[in-house]
Amino acid sequence: MASGLTPELKSGVADIDWSAPWLADWRTVGEPLARRIVGGMAQPDALNLQAGTPVRFVPQADLPSDQAYEEFIFSTRCVPTREGLHDFFNALCWMHFPLAKQRLNGLQGQAIAQAGVGAVRGPLRDAATVFDENAALLQAPDVLWQALSERRWMDAFVNLRPAWKEARWWIFGHAALEKLVQPYKSITVHVWRAPQELADVSSMDAWLAQDLQADKLAAKPFCPMPVLGVPGWWPANEEPSFYTDAGVFRPLRHPPMTAL
Repeated sequence: MASGLTPELKSGVADIDWSAPWLADWRTVGEPLARRIVGGMAQPDALNLQAGTPVRFVPQADLPSDQAYEEFIFSTRCVPTREGLHDFFNALCWMHFPLAKQRLNGLQGQAIAQAGVGAVRGPLRDAATVFDENAALLQAPDVLWQALSERRWMDAFVNLRPAWKEARWWIFGHAALEKLVQPYKSITVHVWRAPQELADVSSMDAWLAQDLQADKLAAKPFCPMPVLGVPGWWPANEEPSFYTDAGVFRPLRHPPMTAL
């Protein structure tokens, strides 16, 4: 089916650099789907070719004007999908983290059922949205996590640079992935710590679905971090001076986080 994509939307998906290190774990599934979309297939149709997802991707027009997006997914198991990068990466996250995405949507659906859809989201729904859009999952040694959570940037990225060989990342948030198609220094993700013993995406997904408890999520135990500071992810960060930009690598203004 022809998509009728505008050149801008086509170029957005076409502009994804699948060699980028933050896309290493998304490439196998994502690159073939992107080729179909750029070739003219409607984005929901292309995404539905990937087997095994617990939801279907439907055109944005299927979402009733009087129904919240999260509530629609919760009640129909269908994800309204616009053409373009943002919803493309959202779909990839559903494909890789189906249990965690269902858990997030369930929490959002419950919050809407209890409080309705107001002008301001409650703390749980707000935190779930932050996670969904901008979270990154980090498996890291204690010493590295402590330096990051205390915003000791030179320790975390320069003095402890060898410790990053023991770390592993997943950029979970689809808005963060969208921004990284055109990278810039100040892109900041909300880091959620994951156990180091998780060996693959399936075990990470199962653990995360259990870890996303309402009370913990509402407390927003995130560690904000400029993501292009990750060693090996951006050529400029080979220089220690990259981390002295206080407008991006901001000092801690609150008491340090405790380990999760």
